Amino acid sequence: MFAGLLRRLMRPLMVGSVAAAVAAMPVIRSARAANDQNEGSGLPLPRFVSLKSDHVNVRGGPNKDHDVAWVYTRPALPVEITAEYENWRRIRDRDGAEGWVYHSLLSGRRTAYVAKPKTQIDFVPLYESPDRVSPLRAMLEPGVLGNIKRCNGQWCRFAGNGFDGWVEQDRLWGVYPNEKIE
Repeated sequence: MFAGLLRRLMRPLMVGSVAAAVAAMPVIRSARAANDQNEGSGLPLPRFVSLKSDHVNVRGGPNKDHDVAWVYTRPALPVEITAEYENWRRIRDRDGAEGWVYHSLLSGRRTAYVAKPKTQIDFVPLYESPDRVSPLRAMLEPGVLGNIKRCNGQWCRFAGNGFDGWVEQDRLWGVYPNEKIE
């Protein structure tokens, strides 16, 4: 008798728990899929890429049913891919804003910004070779955009409109510390 009463009292709780679990399954699957390498390109995450186009819609989720949150209007900006879901990539920009972009709007070409210093506004030296005693080629302002030609883990060859030389790797946003790029 007690077992029957207990079963009748527990049944609504169990049904509610099962319903809640079933309702949560698509959310759990989406969250898992966004970070599951098998659901995207299979390339390592996170990784840096650049924008391919001068019109890139950034959406709130990984399909065209999601609203466009903002639009990038400058090609070659570096962004970091933080997750993948099928043909969609969740990206983060240098300001920390995140959203979803269709994969064909991204390029594997590596670009970077001269990073803003943490303490004061100063210029970043661009050297002729990867050594602080080599001749100085230019002083770059924070925010300057350029192409990464290669990085040795401490220095990157960085080139753009009117400049080409070596910058200390930790002064760039668009490459990881100690990352080597050929």
